[in-house]
Amino acid sequence: MQALDPRAVYTSSAVLASSDDEPQSKNHEITEMAREVASEFASTTYAPMVVRGFVQMTDIALISIAGIASLHFASEMLFPNLLYPMGYSLLGGLLFALFMLSAEGYNMSGMHSFSPQIGKIVGAWTLVVVLGILVNFFTGTSFEAYRGWLGAWFAGGIGAIVVVRALQTVVIRRWKEEGRLERRAVIVGGGQPAADIISTLESQEANDIRICGIFDDRDDERSPALVSGYPKLGNVDDLVEFARLCKIDMLIVTIPVTAENRVLQMLHKLWILPLDIHLSAHMNKMQFRRRTYSYVGKLPTVPIFAKPIANWGSMFKRVFDVLVAACAIIVLSPILIATAIAVKLDSPGPIIFRQKRVGFNNEQVMVYKFRSLYTNQSDQKAAKSVTKNDSRVTKVGRFIRRTSIDELPQLFNVLVGTLSLVGPRPHVPHQETDNKLFEEVADGYMARHKVKPGITGWAQINGWRGEIDDDNKLKQRVEHDIYYIENWSLALDFYILAATPFKIINQDGAY
Repeated sequence: MQALDPRAVYTSSAVLASSDDEPQSKNHEITEMAREVASEFASTTYAPMVVRGFVQMTDIALISIAGIASLHFASEMLFPNLLYPMGYSLLGGLLFALFMLSAEGYNMSGMHSFSPQIGKIVGAWTLVVVLGILVNFFTGTSFEAYRGWLGAWFAGGIGAIVVVRALQTVVIRRWKEEGRLERRAVIVGGGQPAADIISTLESQEANDIRICGIFDDRDDERSPALVSGYPKLGNVDDLVEFARLCKIDMLIVTIPVTAENRVLQMLHKLWILPLDIHLSAHMNKMQFRRRTYSYVGKLPTVPIFAKPIANWGSMFKRVFDVLVAACAIIVLSPILIATAIAVKLDSPGPIIFRQKRVGFNNEQVMVYKFRSLYTNQSDQKAAKSVTKNDSRVTKVGRFIRRTSIDELPQLFNVLVGTLSLVGPRPHVPHQETDNKLFEEVADGYMARHKVKPGITGWAQINGWRGEIDDDNKLKQRVEHDIYYIENWSLALDFYILAATPFKIINQDGAY
């Protein structure tokens, strides 16, 4: 189904506009119109970069497999050397992808239509085979020995590519119609600057930017309720809640850099979101060096914040999580079974303790642990931290908490995708220390939710785990979590995971 146009929602929800004048609640409840728009953009999108990459890898694999498989159809020929057909089969896949790339055969704007791709496929594939013939000639290899193989490879390769590309085109066309290949943007700041940006984005060909709405703190004539047909959905505080209800990719800020204080105040609120944030250079006419700019379509911007783990990084991290978690469950199954039996025999109650925690993008997730407290003294809201010699902890619970065995059931959280192996540890919603909310104690605390929480993390292997009985312990955790988010890599994940058993077991502060 075609993605919603926010301008249509404005028309259908105009009767609700009066609610914008009502004072915002403590939790920044957004308007019904904003919720309606958010619900229409709740579906997941696919990064065009990743889709292109999958198509390229498929082409390379098909060409290489077709070349090797063609050896069977030419088996009656006596090959002087199998190294050439085997090696060139693998090289041919890479060459085909390179020729297609040169011919702009992987542009998303053309991949939703099949007929324009046929000429590029045939041309690129013919160049690969001709190049193979030239290699034969210049190396003095007898072409007769490989003629049957090259012919079978040419026919099989082009047939495989055409059939698979036709199927890919159908899928890509469907995703495009459903709005899954678009980049969703919200404009921060209204009035004429926002209208200019909308005009620039919508005037370009093959535009993949979907404008979801406008948010602005101003309520005077400089910021009307409707800009170029797009509704103003609320203020910057409302935008934080809106971004958690839907899947958007970027914020484009129209506020001029001359309004320094306003820009800084706004960015302080928005940097906690897992989004790309761009400051528009279109309306500021900033004279930066050209390479300073980033471009959203043809719109020049200055990137302020980038989504921490995106595109291929997000995919690689997910694959890493699933593979390692699955292997860990198999290897540690004797410990899991033994612990489950020990917990059941030690005290009455369930084996698994379930607790709501705050996850990615501030969404609540259910986290599993082996129960370590007496059932009638369980603390779902973590109102009181577990302390040394805490009477609420069972005998088995004291051991599994100190050794972190109680965390092992979270491997199943990793498999279902609510947790990652490595990331900031998830906390209970509205958790407090010294009668103050965590976010009131540590500046930047909410930015921990820009990535998926983890079973272990940079803070944990650096000694910041267990009881939080003073502000500094929380601040140190947040500081280490932010460092991890800003410096993420698979290598860092691997290091943290490898260091965890040595750093956490019997570490002070875990009771």
